Amino acid sequence: MIRAAPGHVATWAIAALSVLGVIVRPWRIPEALWAVVGAAALALFSLIPASAALAAILKGTDVYLFLTGMMLLAELARKEGLFDWLAAYATLKAEGSATRLFVLVYGVGIMVTVFLSNDATAVVLTPAVYAATTKAKAHPLPYLFVCAFVANAASFVLPISNPANLVVYGAHMPPLSSWLRQFGIASIFSILATFLLLRFTQRSALRERIERDVVLPRLGMGARLAAAGIVMTAVVLLVASSLDWQLGLPTFLAGTITGMVIVVLNRAAPWPILREISWSVLPLVAGLFVLVQGVENTGVLQPLISAASSSARSSPEGTALIAGAVAAFLCNAMNNLPLGLIAAAVAGGAHLVPLITGALLIGVDLGPNLSVTGSLATILWLVALRREGQDVSAWKFLLLGSIVMPPALLAALASFVWHS
Repeated sequence: MIRAAPGHVATWAIAALSVLGVIVRPWRIPEALWAVVGAAALALFSLIPASAALAAILKGTDVYLFLTGMMLLAELARKEGLFDWLAAYATLKAEGSATRLFVLVYGVGIMVTVFLSNDATAVVLTPAVYAATTKAKAHPLPYLFVCAFVANAASFVLPISNPANLVVYGAHMPPLSSWLRQFGIASIFSILATFLLLRFTQRSALRERIERDVVLPRLGMGARLAAAGIVMTAVVLLVASSLDWQLGLPTFLAGTITGMVIVVLNRAAPWPILREISWSVLPLVAGLFVLVQGVENTGVLQPLISAASSSARSSPEGTALIAGAVAAFLCNAMNNLPLGLIAAAVAGGAHLVPLITGALLIGVDLGPNLSVTGSLATILWLVALRREGQDVSAWKFLLLGSIVMPPALLAALASFVWHS
């Protein structure tokens, strides 16, 4: 029985308002500020001990290092023109077919998501795809939707494909061989189902003919080095994952080394690259760690932990399906980063078996394809769209997401439970 002490109520209210601010961004106040102010309020009003707040922040060290390395690699690839080249190459290979371009953009989106994370797909690939479709004189929205949906659909192929994966598993990330065995088939179902449903919903727009004569930009040495750095990072992370090492430091080192090599060879200052990185993501994540820790300290998660533990003992398969579905839909009410932290707390507290924890992760990763508020990647995609003069309303995305996400989620969860 949760004792609704005034301090507990205040903690819940601050956490709820902060997460709402992150999702809605009233008065255009940055997402990170809402999370940081909420976390600071918990500490200032002694609703969470300073030591516990600091411990919660430090708990995210691996995530911060991972995000920094990936953001650096993504910005290097963007600045050196690698993504523009990939998008133009896909357009050229489409040979005037909108459907073929759709398939190629989806394939590029899978590669970027798998090896650079879903945030890179949203932030960096989106403007490149818009530029390519503009040159091809194609209606851009079907291809821009690809960037949003594949960013979540392919985000559990590898541990590195989504920062939420690090949040859910923390220091207990499964080795790469176990990860691929667990999530390989479910990822294939997620990617294929999302593609087929997107292709079906965009079929009328994809009947158009598009421009054939697209100029392929020159792939300079910097772009080649950025591509080599991405491949090197993927190899390093696959090795680190297979050895059950945390992924943050290897990612950070790989991104830093790649950046240093490019800067030295270009004889350029690093500041223009560093200025373009979305550093606000780091305090956003840190603030969310503190907010979730504050909520957890009130004991509000204990009934949920007890219920999950009891249900898991009686029916692990049924619990996995329900947990994954509930997590998927809750992401859209509170964003998948804080939900990932809550899922990690519940999984750890209830000592859930890998089957249920894995189903939770699928829900946390794939669920955000329902609405624009579901994940940081989708929010960043929407921001990238607006910079290009495009606008997709929350209602329009929800209508499309309600067609695409639930069947893909069901296919991924069912295949995951069946295969496990």
